[in-house]
Amino acid sequence: MAKIFCVANQKGGVGKTTSAVNLAAGLAKVGQRVLLVDLDPQGNATMGSGVDKRQLELSVYDVLLESASIQEAAIFSEKCGYHVLGANRELAGAEVELVDLERRDQRLKLALEVVQQDFDFVLIDCPPSLSMLTLNGLCAAHGVIVPMQCEYFALEGLTDLVNTIKQVHANLNPDLKIIGLLRVMFDPRITLQQQVSEQLKSHFGDKVFNTVIPRNVRLAEAPSYGLPGVVFDPSAKGSQAFVEFAKELVQRIPTL
Repeated sequence: MAKIFCVANQKGGVGKTTSAVNLAAGLAKVGQRVLLVDLDPQGNATMGSGVDKRQLELSVYDVLLESASIQEAAIFSEKCGYHVLGANRELAGAEVELVDLERRDQRLKLALEVVQQDFDFVLIDCPPSLSMLTLNGLCAAHGVIVPMQCEYFALEGLTDLVNTIKQVHANLNPDLKIIGLLRVMFDPRITLQQQVSEQLKSHFGDKVFNTVIPRNVRLAEAPSYGLPGVVFDPSAKGSQAFVEFAKELVQRIPTL
């Protein structure tokens, strides 16, 4: 049975997509069968996994509107070692089209039930807003992985996200919980970042992953080559950190 995790944070620019594609590549490297679902109409996770969003014949849009199955729409990225259910601009229209449909927030969940046995992990890259797309992701998932920078505004955004997860847990998906907080773009030389990191650990305890992802130029360069950093430059500090994070996540699964 696949473990389904949303990579989500309502604050933009915190490295959600970078975290999603590199975690997918890291999990594939340690021998896991992975499906990455891109729920963002910008399609950055699709492009960052070596799949051209402009050439998609079927996408997550078709799956949400039930005109295609995940088996039909998912593409295996040879370079990255995992399957991608891609997104492109079409997905922006899904917001409007889903409003009048039945089970509009359960569409992704129902589609994933069919492929539960085919994967060990399903990672869902959510857009930064709380939209019908994000809601589909949260209703389908067992838990949320929250990438966050150790900065003051990040703490504000985290409060909003925790409230959203509580509401979805109470009303739509009783399985949903926060799996853990991933500290990203971390620079240990900045005192404030160390302070916020300590605050997170004292408040959330073992919900904070041990692995810390450092600020890393190679991770930032990788998307322009259409690859996760883990594949683009496996020796970079950021790439090695994501592989360590993948191992930590696999180890945590029995305790979740």
